Order: sequence, then C-alpha cells, then structure tokens
Amino acid sequence: MGSTTLVSNSKRIVGRFKVEPSLKLLERFVIKSKELEQVGQSSKRKPPVKKPSRDEKPPSDQGVSIESQRIKSPVCDQDLYPGLLPLCILLIDQYLVDSSGSWRREDLEVLFKMMGVRIFFVPFDKDIDMGSTAEARQRRKRSFNQSKVKGTLATALKGNPDLIPSVLTLALNDAITYDKATKSGGPNGSIRFSSEISRPENKNLAAALSLLEEAKKEIDSYSKGGPISYSDLIQYAAQSAVKSTFLSSAIRKCGGNQEKGTLLYTAYGSSGQWGLFDKQFGRSDAEQPDPEGRVPQWEKSSVVEMKNKFSAIGFGPRQLAVMSAFFGPDQSATEALLASDPDVLPWVQKYQRSRETVSQTDYEVDLITTLTKLSSLGQQINYEAYTYPVKKVDLSKLKL
Repeated sequence: MGSTTLVSNSKRIVGRFKVEPSLKLLERFVIKSKELEQVGQSSKRKPPVKKPSRDEKPPSDQGVSIESQRIKSPVCDQDLYPGLLPLCILLIDQYLVDSSGSWRREDLEVLFKMMGVRIFFVPFDKDIDMGSTAEARQRRKRSFNQSKVKGTLATALKGNPDLIPSVLTLALNDAITYDKATKSGGPNGSIRFSSEISRPENKNLAAALSLLEEAKKEIDSYSKGGPISYSDLIQYAAQSAVKSTFLSSAIRKCGGNQEKGTLLYTAYGSSGQWGLFDKQFGRSDAEQPDPEGRVPQWEKSSVVEMKNKFSAIGFGPRQLAVMSAFFGPDQSATEALLASDPDVLPWVQKYQRSRETVSQTDYEVDLITTLTKLSSLGQQINYEAYTYPVKKVDLSKLKL
C-alpha cells in the first residue's frame, strides 16, 4: 500500500477525533509520508516491511487488544513512541464502539505501523451494542471475566465428571422454585443455604454444591469485579455441564477419539447458540431459603406432576422432554417414564432421533433455549455486575 493511501486512511480515522494533539501528530505523519512517497516513486521500490516473528499472534476479525510492540516506523520519529500509545488506545476504543462498520481493521494496522506500533487482534464479542467508549471497556471486562469463570467451571467438571448430572439437577432445583403469582424464587442461589440443600428433593446434591463452592473460591480470588453470585455460579456451572455432555456425545460418535470428537463438536456443535444465555450475567442472590414445597422429588414424581410443575413456570411437554438429563443420573430411565405420557412422547422421540444425528441440532438448540429461559426466571439482571473502574487516558500527557 502506498503512503498516499496511508495518509488518506489516517486522515479519515484521526479526523473523527476532535483532539488537537492527535491532529498535530497527523500533520507530522503527512509531511514524512509525502517525502516517502516521492522517494518511492523515484526508486520504484517498496519500503521494507518487518516480517512477523513466530511468537507474534496472527490477526483475527473479531476484536483488538491494546497490547503493542514497538517496531521501526517509516513515518514518525522514534522519540514520539511513548506519547503515541494513548492515541493508539483512543483509536482502538473508537474502533470497538463504532457500530456503523465504517472502521476497518486494516485502517488501524496501517496507522499504527506508521506510528511505529504493532497491534494484535484477538477474539472479541462484537454482537454487543456498544454505546460509549467507557461502556465498551466495561463490557470487555465483563466478557473477559465471564470467560475465565467458564474456564474454571469447565476444569472443575472435567475433573469430576460423575457430578455432572447432580450439577444439572442443582441448577434445575434452584431455578424451579420460581412462583409466577408472587414473582418470588427462581435461580437466586438460595439452594446454597443448609436448610434448603438438605431438603428431600435436594438429596445427593450436596457434593455438587461443594464442588461449585470450591470453584467459587478460585473465581473470587482473581475476579477484579467482586465475588461471583451463587446464582450465576450455579447456572453457569449448568452451562458447562451441558456443553460437556454435548462434547462427550460427539466423542462417542467418533469411536472415543477425543481429538476427532472435539473437531466434530467444533464444526457441527451449538456453541454459537449460547449468546442470549451469556448476556444474562449478573444475577442477584437471595438472602434466605426459598419456601418449601415448590420443588418435586423428581425420582418419585409421576409425569402428570412433572407436567404440572413445568406448566406452573410457563413450560410445556416440549421443555419437559428436552430437559430429561436434569432429573437424575439415568437419562434413559427418565425418558422411558416421560414417554408413557402421550403429550410428552412425540418430543421424547424427536430428541432421541436428534441425538443420533451427527450434529444433534434440534436437541442442542432446544435445550439451550430452555435452559436460557429457566435460568432467568424472576431475575433482574445487573448488566454492570463484575465491572470495575476504568483507567482513564490523560490526553494532556500526549507528547508532540
């Protein structure tokens, strides 16, 4: 790319900032770029480009980090580098909050290369509507924290696969206490209280709760946005458990080959369906146990009783069938029971057929949708949860 194009792209980007120091820096870029252009036209040689080293991260199309590396700049004096980093941060923030799509990754790469700064692009969720630079930073912090939480929970469950069914039931029983009439209960973490976890319907769930409490200690130790709520902890543990069952199914379909199974799940799985669930990050905890009598003992319940309970929270036979793995360790036995009801039978058969396919799309998508709704019953999500103060850039320190 010629330096004329470099200059035009730089003007378009920096010109959108009403910041005088930035424009003054740009003027210096323009002068030196024109000099380089004249030299380039006479020699017909392109300026040398530094090849990325093996340790440098390849760019992606989803986001940008503010990590930088000093490189040789064809345009600006090297003594300007310390003062240019705040400008880089400004440009990155504007790129992230621009929802019009008029900002391109190439523009940033070109301008920063002129400055003598190399930037690295990393995966980032751009589906979130960014309203301001501060909001963008806050949401990036929430997203980063959420990713670490998921990793911690996935590791905990990987080391204790026998507790996955109990984690699913734990999440179900914590959420299904929701009462539409009084708008009380729901996924509020009340199951953590000893008087609730010890109830007959929560028999054999104490080990799963203990596992999550240990994971919570680790999460709280690195969280800069405060401790994670039990309600978020339990529902995100259920998400990790569901993903684990999906992956395990893919591995079985590949004859037990973990590498091939992982590739299969990555290619055909439902990872992209979790967007709405992930946005529900910021549940609040109850300060006392939920009232007794709201959760059936699933292993002793008839299908009619299960249907009535699901109906009370706004669910039907379809949702009852797709959540068959949440009622105990033996999913096959639960489905056999559910299939005895004519209303539930068609849905049980549908999801059994779906699980026999390569992608098991119907089963996975419907289960994710149902869990997303279940995990938000009665909750007012705090979308500012787990954020922390933004470190502001002092523009007065820009060196010219």
